Amino acid sequence: METHPDRWIGALRRSHDALRALAGPLTAGQLAQPSYCSDWSVAHVFSHLGSQAEVFGLWFDAGLSGQGPPGQDAFRPIWAAWNAKDPQAQVADALQANERLVERFESLDAGQRERFRLPLFGQDLDLAGLARMRLSEHAVHSWDIAVALDPAATIAPEPTGLLVDTLGQLAAWTGKPDGTKRRVHVSTSAPERHFMLETGEAVSLEPSAGGEGGEPLPELRLPAEALIRLVYGRLGPAHTPPVETRGVDLGEFRPMFPGL
Repeated sequence: METHPDRWIGALRRSHDALRALAGPLTAGQLAQPSYCSDWSVAHVFSHLGSQAEVFGLWFDAGLSGQGPPGQDAFRPIWAAWNAKDPQAQVADALQANERLVERFESLDAGQRERFRLPLFGQDLDLAGLARMRLSEHAVHSWDIAVALDPAATIAPEPTGLLVDTLGQLAAWTGKPDGTKRRVHVSTSAPERHFMLETGEAVSLEPSAGGEGGEPLPELRLPAEALIRLVYGRLGPAHTPPVETRGVDLGEFRPMFPGL
């Protein structure tokens, strides 16, 4: 997995710039229409990204200071303030909040980057780790917005190329095993990757060399961005690109990955 923060921060900058360009021509009617997150309008997704930019700012402060991360009590006023905004303000303020956060990532000197540490969600995150968390959130929620406007939208290539190599931890954390034992070879394109998906009492998705010996395994082949969306609970039938399967049905896996 890529550990240098520059790639993650650069990708986060470009993800933000792309969302800002997408937001520019949106009408009031488009802001009110449903996003891919069925309970949220397009404006609500922007609001979530804005409130989370402020939450990440608190985590950023903690990582710089060496203190522990704040608890839920620090977040509730942030969420309440964003929920009270009108849709136009949710969009405009979200773009401003994310710009400030990205600029903070970009502004750190070499010493600050090296010293940055944050214990969060059972992990000891360095600066790259926190930028990786924010990129995954930003890129996936940007897709939630984009697909409401264009049903053929995909996750952008740059975050796809980074996030596809981080899926194992998320699959193990959010995967809901159905008790059926499976070993499935998963291969992706754009970029090309190989994984072993195992299910049963737990769910695991680990890198694989591909071409394992012995009996041929069931196989799933799909674009890397579609695999990301599957693990994030966003590969509904209406937004699934052409996939290839052998000995397995993609529909078996959708309930297993409810996403975040």
